[in-house]
Amino acid sequence: GAPTVSIFLKPPGVISPGGSTTICCSCQCANGHFVLYKNSQQLHALELHGSRAEFTISNASWGDAGAYSCHYLVGGTLLAYSEELDVMVQELLLPAPALSVLPGQEVVAGAAVALRCSPHLPCARCLLYLEGQSRVPSVLSQHQEAFNISHAREADGGRYSCQCFALVNGSFRWSAASESLELVVR
Repeated sequence: GAPTVSIFLKPPGVISPGGSTTICCSCQCANGHFVLYKNSQQLHALELHGSRAEFTISNASWGDAGAYSCHYLVGGTLLAYSEELDVMVQELLLPAPALSVLPGQEVVAGAAVALRCSPHLPCARCLLYLEGQSRVPSVLSQHQEAFNISHAREADGGRYSCQCFALVNGSFRWSAASESLELVVR
């Protein structure tokens, strides 16, 4: 069957103007290459290094925002493509939240884990990112205190960070991302 292609940002989150991030395309594939698309327009061909190809956005501008996807080709034939990844460029006007993990950063499989993202504004909502994951981040509502994993699995391990936003005077304001934490599930 066709390989599965994933796309993610490293580091994840909303980018500030002038900031940088790397778009990573990944698959278990051997001898092809990736083509990066933005808003359905072809941007760049990317060489495969191992199972991954990367494209760095440095000195980000509003024009770098958009929906990106990775197409995997072998000999000019499209074999697979990723879902779209929305890249956002926003002024980061709020302070970074604090991220903590309970009971600790190393847990045994099956344990309950709480990832607590503490924003500086009580009305803020927060996003939880797991580096290397292309899925939409989890959203913490104003009434939740933590992101909960009821039965941690090895797949839940990795580098987490969070970022918050709030509606201030009719427009969304974003925070910088928290420091990242490594969760190890044994």
